[in-house]
Amino acid sequence: MELYCWVALLMVGVGVASAQKDWWETASFYQIYPRSFQDSNGDGIGDLNGITSRLEYLKSLGVTGFWLSPIYPSPMADFGYDISNFIDIHPSFGTMADFKRLVEEAKKLQLRVILDFVPNHSSDEHEWFKKSVQRVSGYEDFYVWQDPKPGTDRDPPNNWVAAWYGSAWEWNDERKQFYLHQFHRKQPDLNYRNPAVVQAMKNVLLFWLDQGVDGFRVDAVPWLFETVGFPDEPLSGQSNDPLSQNYLHHIYTLDQPETVDMVYQWRELLEQYKKDHNTTTKVLMTEAWSSLDVVKTYFNDSNNRQGSQMPFNFQLIMRLDSNSKASDFKTVIDSWLDIIPPNHTPNWVLGNHDKRRVSSRMGGDHMVDIMAMIELTLPGITVTYQGEEIGMHDVEISWQDTQDPAACQLTEQTYQEGTRDPARTPFQWDSTANAGFTNASVKPWLPLAEDYPLVNVKVQQETTQNSHLKVFKELMNLRGTKTLIWGAFKSMVLGTNVYGLMRSFPNDKRTYVVLANIGSTVETVDATALDNSLPTELVFRVLSVSSKHKSGETVTTKNIQLQPYEAVVLSNGTARLAISFTLFGGAAVILVVMNLFKTYL
Repeated sequence: MELYCWVALLMVGVGVASAQKDWWETASFYQIYPRSFQDSNGDGIGDLNGITSRLEYLKSLGVTGFWLSPIYPSPMADFGYDISNFIDIHPSFGTMADFKRLVEEAKKLQLRVILDFVPNHSSDEHEWFKKSVQRVSGYEDFYVWQDPKPGTDRDPPNNWVAAWYGSAWEWNDERKQFYLHQFHRKQPDLNYRNPAVVQAMKNVLLFWLDQGVDGFRVDAVPWLFETVGFPDEPLSGQSNDPLSQNYLHHIYTLDQPETVDMVYQWRELLEQYKKDHNTTTKVLMTEAWSSLDVVKTYFNDSNNRQGSQMPFNFQLIMRLDSNSKASDFKTVIDSWLDIIPPNHTPNWVLGNHDKRRVSSRMGGDHMVDIMAMIELTLPGITVTYQGEEIGMHDVEISWQDTQDPAACQLTEQTYQEGTRDPARTPFQWDSTANAGFTNASVKPWLPLAEDYPLVNVKVQQETTQNSHLKVFKELMNLRGTKTLIWGAFKSMVLGTNVYGLMRSFPNDKRTYVVLANIGSTVETVDATALDNSLPTELVFRVLSVSSKHKSGETVTTKNIQLQPYEAVVLSNGTARLAISFTLFGGAAVILVVMNLFKTYL
């Protein structure tokens, strides 16, 4: 028995690529929205100790690490994105001691911890802003201040509008000037043309690196800089409302070249920290909902300065919906792969706390496994928003229960156009009261989905049938194979509406074929169109919940029938590999020939 184990281990190392990948290049990240993940103290709001109590669950999913939406002190005008102290913890979430314990326990489980870094603005309750209002020495221009428009008593300096609604300028009666806020009026923009601000925010990064974090998700990067001189922006022609963000073409307030340079500076800081402390790579994830030609610049420049390892890829969110066809999937995926510079890694994001959930955005529960199966078999890094692994959907929130400030500033008739609450509802752990999210006697901070007794982790773990959670875990296991880590990628539209992709790694003799029927009719496809060297039969490995096939079942490669909205992962079947070696013991020569198992690694 020991001999056979030794031979098997020997073969695992045969043909493995000599190059190495850094930890983040093969990572799968999980986004936690702390208010909604797990409440540990019964106040109806999720917290750090709640997250710590659920780390074993994250480990069971197979993720590499998790990133936390803001947990810092804040008046909560934008649920934590209005920060009043960048280097502490909001009491609703716990204490610094709780955070340190979370990091410690995560590291025991080999889980990486990523924090949300919010550099564009602070809260107007931050001490920096209070000092800036008072023109305290050193803080006079920590924020973007301007006088009223010439010739007026109190008209805004120009026509700029905020990302939500209304003027981007707010009058401060104490300082007798306007300050810029590209989001909520309680989120004044920091002035990155002031070197003191640049250094202060670098110090924030260093503080949290010293607490043991593994990187940062950088919020709202495109807004960091504005054009000098503050000129009016041209009309876009997309709206007749001068207070709507769509009214202007934002050529002076978004995607300025200095913004990209700042990302490079942060990367340099992280690399220097790694060198100085002899630690592992610290990762930058940057949020920019910009055009592909702009996002591409965040990777590196012509002088090979390095920027963000992960400029977030939002293409699957921005450009695919319930009306998309298989050809749209191919176009969108290929467009992202086309911009990835050499020696850089793609990443794939299906959802987050600001956007509709996959099930709701893509047209229903039948698309959950399709989207997971495609995302988790594509080359590179993946990001999963909490709850997508069990197929959680948006919860329609009444006007009375609405919490999102972006929606509250609208009216009862229009709030649903701006609300982000539906994708932020509490996580569904089990069928008990409040879905196991909290034991609070009061209502959770947002209402739960009515179907949580059926859609939750416990039910999907314990069912004897297939479930979204089981599909997710099987795909995560597959992501650990050499084929999905190192393998080549090819995709095409098969039949009328089947998106097919293939991952192959000749050294490992394993090939995986993913077929997703995006349409509402039965499709029969010939998978050899992807590669005519595929064997005559393939084996079903991972199946969507709707599939009638069984894992391990074989199918003729040229004649694969898929039901509406069915998605499957198939592979080549039994791999017969002969191993021969010689053991010299006297004149004895031993020839060992092994018939290896079906390849499902």
